[in-house]
Amino acid sequence: MLIPIRVECYAGFRANQEPRAVDFGEGPKEVVEIVDRWYEAGRLPEAPAADYFKLWLADARTVLVKRDWVLGAWFLVREWPASERRSDTPEGRG
Repeated sequence: MLIPIRVECYAGFRANQEPRAVDFGEGPKEVVEIVDRWYEAGRLPEAPAADYFKLWLADARTVLVKRDWVLGAWFLVREWPASERRSDTPEGRG
């Protein structure tokens, strides 16, 4: 189930290039790292064109978010359980 979310993006020479903060309704969480990203061209009607971003957030959550180009909206696709998160934390990076 996709959950609608708000995303603040860096806008470079193209609008809304990549997420900088994600808000799940509890206030924005800074994106520490874009772990992975990909684009799906919408080959199937039930899967319209979208950008996907796997993000590591400042609160140590790892999430997968989707920007649906047809709807013009962002969605939370997945959040990884604590056991699958990275062992280092944003605070521990130097």
